[in-house]
Amino acid sequence: MAEPDRPALELPPLVARVRAIVPAETPLWLVGGAVRDALLRRPLRDFDFVVTGDALASARAVADALGGAYYPLDSERGVGRVVLAQAGGRLTLDISRLRGASLAEDLAARDFTLNAIAADCAQPNTLIDPLHGARDLQAKRIRACSPTALADDPLRALRAVRLAAELRFLIDKPTLEQVRAQTARLPAVSAERRRDELVRCLAGPRPVAAVRSLDVLGLLPALIPELAALHGVTQSPPHVYDVWEHTLAVFSRLVDVLAVLDPIYDPDSAADLTLGLVSLRLGRHRADLGQHLAVPLSDERPTRLMLLLAALLHDIGKPATRSVEAGGRIRFLRHEQVGQEIALARLAEMRFSSEEIQRVSLIVANHLRPLLLSQEPAVGPRAIYRFCNQTGEAGVDVVLLALADYLGTHGDGPPPVDDWNRLLEVCSQLLRAYYETPEQSIHPPALLSGHDLMSALGLGPGPQVGRLLAELREAQAAGEVADREAALAWARAHLLDQDD
Repeated sequence: MAEPDRPALELPPLVARVRAIVPAETPLWLVGGAVRDALLRRPLRDFDFVVTGDALASARAVADALGGAYYPLDSERGVGRVVLAQAGGRLTLDISRLRGASLAEDLAARDFTLNAIAADCAQPNTLIDPLHGARDLQAKRIRACSPTALADDPLRALRAVRLAAELRFLIDKPTLEQVRAQTARLPAVSAERRRDELVRCLAGPRPVAAVRSLDVLGLLPALIPELAALHGVTQSPPHVYDVWEHTLAVFSRLVDVLAVLDPIYDPDSAADLTLGLVSLRLGRHRADLGQHLAVPLSDERPTRLMLLLAALLHDIGKPATRSVEAGGRIRFLRHEQVGQEIALARLAEMRFSSEEIQRVSLIVANHLRPLLLSQEPAVGPRAIYRFCNQTGEAGVDVVLLALADYLGTHGDGPPPVDDWNRLLEVCSQLLRAYYETPEQSIHPPALLSGHDLMSALGLGPGPQVGRLLAELREAQAAGEVADREAALAWARAHLLDQDD
């Protein structure tokens, strides 16, 4: 099983520390992705250990000794998790009970050979590789551990695609046949597990390749069934693609937009003239955008992932709203509202958090608004106030998606220069409101309270007072009201207009 001629496996000191904590008489192996990534010289964030005996007790002992958090990940199968807070991000250590009568049997039951490599933590210089996973690593090949590996757990079909995209590996033909065979069985996998694998695809370094592969292999409907209906739904110019290809183009262009606005400026990402204009007009907000996209909405899934998910769903309401006018023009009236309803239902089924569902649904419902604003002769402070207050934090995501949506509409070629510049100007105005003038443009300080209005105007408690306060705030943001006296005068005049 060993390959002594291979170079020594370079493992971080943490592995030796764990070995020292677990009793010496208890065999301890590092297995799976951690060994794979160590061989590929990739940074290690997740560590999978296997022990004989009580894995939960070992995990608790490691957590106590290293000052980490412990919880039983799977009590029935004997898997404990340790989470360590580090300066560069958290580390996750899973300690599992040996499956089977031997380590070889445990490894044979795993998904792919590149994840079925182990190292004895007491002798890490020697690989334990009965299925020749190291050879597959060198060949950049994803190969199932057995002919039934994917049938044993259909979710592994999604994992194969994710790993292929992430590592730039190819799936070998027999394994690819296993992947295709799981399309009908994937919906039976729990919604949470399917959700988590989709999120990992979106979080990887090549999300576009992962999504396109999921589609080509027929796996995407098991994640978001409504996406299948986008295929072949034709659109009128300026669209150059059907709705599905447009969705993929928007998804791809969003990745480009996020790259060109990354907090760490990369001149290569802005080499394209169209994207260069994005960098020029919006680059001043890099740090703010980076912070916004990194904020976790739930379970450490950052806002960036919800934006990417919204890009996949932004036109999901088009098949149900397609109509053809007498002159042949294709319309999708209210597709954003219908898409919002679909997104709400689908993400709830996938067990996303209420915060994540709300964020994605707001992005889908409002994704056309920056483009519509750019078609107005001018965008004043009142329009900016309404956009920002009606979309909240999701408005930043809407701005980024609107840019990608416009680029995806025009395909690979450059968009009309004047229209593109106009959209960029509107997006710049909106981002300036969020990040430079929020107290003036979005949240002007209250000049009057409800009690003030009731006392000055002789009103009783009720919704009318709330409406007046909301409209007063809007007038204040528009520069029509500057102080308390002007606010009272505005409220009296507005009340008279309502009475008339």
